[in-house]
Amino acid sequence: MWQKSEMSLDTPSISTIAELEQIYNVKPAIASTAKVASRLTPQYRQLISASPFLVLATAGPEGLDCSPRGDAHGLVRIHDDETLIIPDRRGNNRIDSLRNIVRDPRVALLFLIPGSGTTLRLNGKARIAANSALLESFSVEGKAPRSVIIVDIGEIYFQCARAVIRARLWDQNRHVNQSDLPTPGEILEHLSQAEINAKNYDNEWPLRAAKSMW
Repeated sequence: MWQKSEMSLDTPSISTIAELEQIYNVKPAIASTAKVASRLTPQYRQLISASPFLVLATAGPEGLDCSPRGDAHGLVRIHDDETLIIPDRRGNNRIDSLRNIVRDPRVALLFLIPGSGTTLRLNGKARIAANSALLESFSVEGKAPRSVIIVDIGEIYFQCARAVIRARLWDQNRHVNQSDLPTPGEILEHLSQAEINAKNYDNEWPLRAAKSMW
């Protein structure tokens, strides 16, 4: 059973940039600023090409959204040094990220590379397209995405490996035993007040996912 922390959060918050900079009073090293580019470099192209997984952050009137994107068939397409194209593969049809992009084009991407501590960050502006020829060019197993996200790069830079090292993210000895975690069905059964049956949902999901992967 989880217990509420006894530590009080009734403490003044940092409310100005001046206060914040007083805490972080060491200027960034040149390596922290020289790495920023406004377009793809050959090295950043390599990192993007090696990544099968990214997190897409968007903003809209209702708030923020952070969505995982994964694709072993090519996560993104590099259109040119200033533009990426991301196919919107099958998901849960909430389209939270797409709703946000239509109303606020600002996006942020975080690319992860299995086995590497280096991550890649990108900030830019995005738009949604549904041109049939473009969609067909992203087909997998005869199935095309219903839309693509076109991202115009504002800035791109790598992130050092400290966070991945601290998390021991790729260490197989640290992998969590799945039996120690709640299943999606159990989560849904609890939140739906048993309207959804956990066992049925979990048993049916693998086949449903296999049929709707693309």
